[in-house]
Amino acid sequence: MSEAGGGRGCGSSVPQRAPWSLVAATAAFCLVSATSVWTAGAAPMSREERQKLGNQVLEMFDHAYGNYMEHAYPADELMPLTCRGRVRGQEPSRGDVDDALGKFSLTLIDSLDTLVVLNKTKEFEDAVRKVLRDVNLDNDVVVSVFETNIRVLGGLLGGHSLAIMLKEKGEYMQWYNDELLQMAKQLGYKLLPAFNTTSGLPYPRINLKFGIRKPEARTGTETDTCTACAGTLILEFAALSRFTGATIFEEYARKALDFLWEKRQRSSNLVGVTINIHTGDWVRKDSGVGAGIDSYYEYLLKAYVLLGDDSFLERFNTHYDAIMRYISQPPLLLDVHIHKPMLNARTWMDALLAFFPGLQVLKGDIRPAIETHEMLYQVIKKHNFLPEAFTTDFRVHWAQHPLRPEFAESTYFLYKATGDPYYLEVGKTLIENLNKYARVPCGFAAMKDVRTGSHEDRMDSFFLAEMFKYLYLLFADKEDIIFDIEDYIFTTEAHLLPLWLSTTNQSISKKNTTSEYTELDDSNFDWTCPNTQILFPNDPLYAQSIREPLKNVVDKSCPRGIIRVEESFRSGAKPPLRARDFMATNPEHLEILKKMGAASSIDAEDGLRFMQEMIELSSQQQKEQQLPPRAVQIVSHPFFGRVVLTAGPAQFGLDLSKHKETRGFVASSKPYNGCSELTNPEAVMGKIALIQRGQCMFAEKARNIQNAGAIGGIVIDDNEGSSSDTAPLFQMAGDGKDTDDIKIPMLFLFSKEGSIILDAIREYEEVEVLLSDKAKDRAAILKGKMIPSYIINSNPEMENEEQPSSENDSQSAEQITSSSQEVDLVDQESPEESSLNSQPESLSLADMDNAASVSPSEQISNPMENHETTSLDGECTDLDNQLQEQSETEEDSNPNVSWGKKVQPIDSILADWNEDIEAFEMMEKDEL
Repeated sequence: MSEAGGGRGCGSSVPQRAPWSLVAATAAFCLVSATSVWTAGAAPMSREERQKLGNQVLEMFDHAYGNYMEHAYPADELMPLTCRGRVRGQEPSRGDVDDALGKFSLTLIDSLDTLVVLNKTKEFEDAVRKVLRDVNLDNDVVVSVFETNIRVLGGLLGGHSLAIMLKEKGEYMQWYNDELLQMAKQLGYKLLPAFNTTSGLPYPRINLKFGIRKPEARTGTETDTCTACAGTLILEFAALSRFTGATIFEEYARKALDFLWEKRQRSSNLVGVTINIHTGDWVRKDSGVGAGIDSYYEYLLKAYVLLGDDSFLERFNTHYDAIMRYISQPPLLLDVHIHKPMLNARTWMDALLAFFPGLQVLKGDIRPAIETHEMLYQVIKKHNFLPEAFTTDFRVHWAQHPLRPEFAESTYFLYKATGDPYYLEVGKTLIENLNKYARVPCGFAAMKDVRTGSHEDRMDSFFLAEMFKYLYLLFADKEDIIFDIEDYIFTTEAHLLPLWLSTTNQSISKKNTTSEYTELDDSNFDWTCPNTQILFPNDPLYAQSIREPLKNVVDKSCPRGIIRVEESFRSGAKPPLRARDFMATNPEHLEILKKMGAASSIDAEDGLRFMQEMIELSSQQQKEQQLPPRAVQIVSHPFFGRVVLTAGPAQFGLDLSKHKETRGFVASSKPYNGCSELTNPEAVMGKIALIQRGQCMFAEKARNIQNAGAIGGIVIDDNEGSSSDTAPLFQMAGDGKDTDDIKIPMLFLFSKEGSIILDAIREYEEVEVLLSDKAKDRAAILKGKMIPSYIINSNPEMENEEQPSSENDSQSAEQITSSSQEVDLVDQESPEESSLNSQPESLSLADMDNAASVSPSEQISNPMENHETTSLDGECTDLDNQLQEQSETEEDSNPNVSWGKKVQPIDSILADWNEDIEAFEMMEKDEL
């Protein structure tokens, strides 16, 4: 998400339709004038350091893009751990996340305008020629309409926008004759059949070759789509219409937006996550600003900026007022129910909401943007990356991180709006973490678990399309960019569309249908670019004063909802019964439970909250019995700790979360199954033994290798081709007997993960690994060893003597995997899709291994984190007592306080709550 352009003529009234002033018309930010306002809030960063960081971003992009072109192109994406391309149908299916792949060289198209922003014009010209020569848009493959629109159609349009700009400058692209635009038009027509629904909302998927024609298309039977999926089309489709003069694209996208607006919940002005594309009924009735809805709000505001249609701004302001009234609980942004917006729908937040501070900057609402951004930054400082989801007390809920760019995006816009060098330091931290924890020989690998530091064999196209663009712009001066970035708007995929499109081919009727059924505050529609001293108070420490109370929010946090509880107490109500306090043997608790079914809205909300908490509490109690994942980190040459595999724990042996990690060279045991006394004890003495699963109990294997002198063991699955792509994290159980005699650590790897180690042994003979509860810092691992400095340096220098060339790096990486089997580590599906399925639930495997299979590492929290998170009880006891005393005092002085006017049978209460319970159960499946 984002807006690149800043308003011009700050402080003066501007024409309502001037394309370059539309950003300013939303009271967003006057970037050029504001960048010096808060520079006193933090130590300024020198131009030399900014240039150094900008050059580092360029080197990082070259590392990612160069490895994609060398090892993956023309495949859609790079698999950076195995140094090969991800081709649809040739790898194990990852579910909906694979719908972004259409065999159309996705990463290359998504990276086109990034090349120009980074001043790589020659590479851009070469890339455009490759796209025109190699890319086929007529493949028999089912793709996501949403992903194909923002990544491919947006990438082609962004490439076309900058191609014609370069051609006008007269040096590059002189041969270009709108070829990318013609490809975009071809793709646009291929997406149009998806809109063949009664509502005008598109099907979520379409076959590039056959559309939705049955049975060839293998799609077109879906009934639901996410709000963002249907509401994130207007920028690309309208731009396509304005570029080509074919109005049909803009008309279809407008119709979809109009339908979503009509179906908003009228009393709350919120929209749900998932909607039926035929009936318009809300399927998921929870509402937030994260996954499933995020870019719908973004495109309403940006559609006004790009197209100049007042109705889009009015709709956005209506929704924004509802967001700030119900969803925003500074610094948190919590999902609520659209029909009961005062009731939180979940107790966790997803990473995609990190775009929202940037959108608030565009809106001109700076304070909450600073607050939420700072809260997110504190989470990142704790975990190195933003977990895919985290709880309201900042524990990990979903542990993976697919290198998302939304936080970098918001960082860039807050810096442009405030000029506060604090945000340059934030960007520097992001660069350091990417190089330190995600960089691998063949690119950058997504984090499979931010707690263990393990990797996924995944580098999504949006990483090149967005992350490097925002980071480079953060540190760049105006003269570092070869065109005026303020003349363009960023799409949700950070593709650039020129603002002059607002006055081109305006053949669409702009009838204002918004104000027919909503009353809005006129102050929301100020057409004047604000004076920066009003928008940004004349106080150099203003931003710092907002951030300061949030510095320790992650480690010292009270439970959510305190403000709402206080408001409830002031109204005379008793504190609600919480699920964690409920006792079935307590008559008072039973009486309170019965009275929750009374007619009072407060009682009803208490009841719904109680039921939600009961469901979550039950799930959490089950999951607390599970062990967290462990890490196997390859630390020998040429890996040097850069490859981290997620391993399943054992319920016996040395607990790596309580003891120091185990480090040693690996050796295969004989017999390989480890089910009898080893015949090669000298080979495994003092080493970590590799053994194969099967034919005996895990504990028996552990005893045999321990007796042979092994210092640890790795069990590799005997099911060839098994991978955590398609299976939940595995946990090894004991043999039902006393296992206290087993003193060594034991970990489990699936076949494809284990083959990485086995292939490394074949290639390099001696392979050293580290068994631990989480990946260790590379500098600590390699202390005292003679290695290239760029391996341990989180800020790799670009000088030749300090960093190998990309050719050498790539060659080394290729050697690592030259004989490897195809390995694909687990991928969590992107919440950007209309539906996100959780990992499989725990399984009961009654096989010879007597194993227990557990749900994945990202679920809720784990015992490892207890020492990292400050106890909430100790922090908030006084407040709870004060509120309790206040409640009792107010109740004694108010004889009219009542728990309810009538009591319903418990069966009736549960029937009344049935709809909400179903919604809670859907959330319990972690389905975005």
